[in-house]
Amino acid sequence: MKLVICAGPATVGKTSVLRHVARKLIAAHHHLAFLKIDVQFADEDEVFAQEFEIPARKAYSGELCPDHCSVLVLGDALRWAEGAGADILLVETAGLCLRCAPYVDGGLGIMTMEATSGMNLPRKVGPMLSLADIAVVTKIDLVSQAEREVFRARIKEAAPAVRIREVNALYGIGMDPLVDHVLQTPDVSEGLMLRGNPPVGTCTICVGKKDVGWQAHFGVVRALENQNFYRGE
Repeated sequence: MKLVICAGPATVGKTSVLRHVARKLIAAHHHLAFLKIDVQFADEDEVFAQEFEIPARKAYSGELCPDHCSVLVLGDALRWAEGAGADILLVETAGLCLRCAPYVDGGLGIMTMEATSGMNLPRKVGPMLSLADIAVVTKIDLVSQAEREVFRARIKEAAPAVRIREVNALYGIGMDPLVDHVLQTPDVSEGLMLRGNPPVGTCTICVGKKDVGWQAHFGVVRALENQNFYRGE
């Protein structure tokens, strides 16, 4: 079974991209399963189940970062999809924590972003982009050619090895290369590992300490005058 993980900020078109990809994969006689990971509300699983009549479900991260939740539930999800007879599992995750990334070795990692989000977005999203295999840029019809070129350059600056695919997710334009990438991805094996190093540690705020001011915390702390931060591998 192949594993595809699609991450990106809210409202960039992740679901629309995956719907077009799913439609083409089903037309090529592949059996899909779909998993949506979000914080507290999602109905994309219902959309996929109704439109494509495929196994679909969701997981709420709640108090967890969606990327952390993805790592925790992915093993169960793979067994569920395999039991449902799928040969491709599509995972859509909210990906709200910009210091993390949900991709795993052996799967296909897709980062989705919109061309209208500002020229500096590729510089801001960190491992979600730099650890991806493909950067999908949506809403390209809403910006000028010059803005598209600058956006592409910023992506390459942040993630030189990533492959860029510009698409119109509303009408499904530019989706065929994405389908090819999915089909060229090898099947996942046992013992999946998270791609790249996770962040350096857990802070006391993450475990529930509510005091304001770094003096009240320990472990990973940050003073206003100290802006050094961990950049990953």
